[in-house]
Amino acid sequence: MSFLSCPRWMQPAPDSVVAENIRRDKVPYSDAIHLLWSAWIFVTPLFGGGYTLTWLYFTVVSYPVFLVLYTMTLLSPRRTAYRYPLGMAALCLVMLARYPSGISYFVYACVMLRPCNMRFSLSLLCLLGLNLAFVAAVWLVGYPWQMMVYIPATTLIISVIVNVEHLAQEKDAALKLSHDEVRRLAATAERERIGRDLHDLLGHTLSLITLKLELSRKLFDRDGEAARREMSEAESVARHALAEVRAAVTGIRATDLAAELASARLLLGASGVHLDYRLPALQLPEHIERGLALVIREASTNIVRHARATEAKIALSAEGAEVLLQVGDNGRGGLLLEGNGLAGMRERVDGIGGVLRIESPAGRGTCLRVRVPVPSAMPVAHAALREGMRADAPRDDADRSAA
Repeated sequence: MSFLSCPRWMQPAPDSVVAENIRRDKVPYSDAIHLLWSAWIFVTPLFGGGYTLTWLYFTVVSYPVFLVLYTMTLLSPRRTAYRYPLGMAALCLVMLARYPSGISYFVYACVMLRPCNMRFSLSLLCLLGLNLAFVAAVWLVGYPWQMMVYIPATTLIISVIVNVEHLAQEKDAALKLSHDEVRRLAATAERERIGRDLHDLLGHTLSLITLKLELSRKLFDRDGEAARREMSEAESVARHALAEVRAAVTGIRATDLAAELASARLLLGASGVHLDYRLPALQLPEHIERGLALVIREASTNIVRHARATEAKIALSAEGAEVLLQVGDNGRGGLLLEGNGLAGMRERVDGIGGVLRIESPAGRGTCLRVRVPVPSAMPVAHAALREGMRADAPRDDADRSAA
């Protein structure tokens, strides 16, 4: 169901939890899964008191109110969402003398402070204040003293864990956003570089060709031999320019690797990791270049998240009929199990016919080595110019035969 067809009070605010889930391509109400914990409301009577008419009355009256408060916490702007967890806490304290199941509302109140726009220290102070109010209410009502310890300890532990996990998720989201932005800026800078290179490459050459053709036109009636000589020189300049354009266009194929390296350099630098890199221009098939770029992306992200390194190194080189990519760091090492990132990296390397080796001795950093067979790996400029010379050679032979 579209949110446009919902009542106005159910429309999510732009900075609400539901809106954030939508932006992250998650199910809008994925947080509703936590309502399963409210089953304790219906289980609590089994531990004392039983299912009485009083329990049924308070449940029928309070549970819908709790659901509305929970929903509004997810839909409201972060700056005002704190009101609804406080409402859950008040709902518990008002009924505490007659309705022990309402303690679950208090636990939800403490945990649901997390989506509110509060600093961690401020949310911790609110959490302590709520628990002091709960302890005072329990003491006045006459609950067992164990309740004064168990519930505050439970809410404090769960809330701290949830807040820390939320901070980690926000950091990962910011890291991904920063990584995407750096990649976009690197791609923009690469396009600007290509534009400058083509302008510098073709501007002078085309001007020279134009002058020689104009001169040959003026000499055509007076000195045919000189006119033919000028036209021949113009043709030679054009062929040379064609070879240079081929070299430049072939160099564009290294954009993915160059952009990914620029992204990795800024990402690691922002995390206090110095990057030493060596990335010569090689003529690589597109699918291999893309696979190696993804390896660099995943490896640099892993260094930031897990390695605790201060230095990193990325090197790409051609060794015979193979290309070797090495990514290393001086972090803590000791990698024993491969997570999803390394498993995905290994799948990518297998997909391009390569072999991935990981060395990670404890306390001595981690080094990834990727070997990929590439028979045609050679410096870009040399390969493109050689191709242009081969293409021009038959023409030169034909010209000499015609002459």
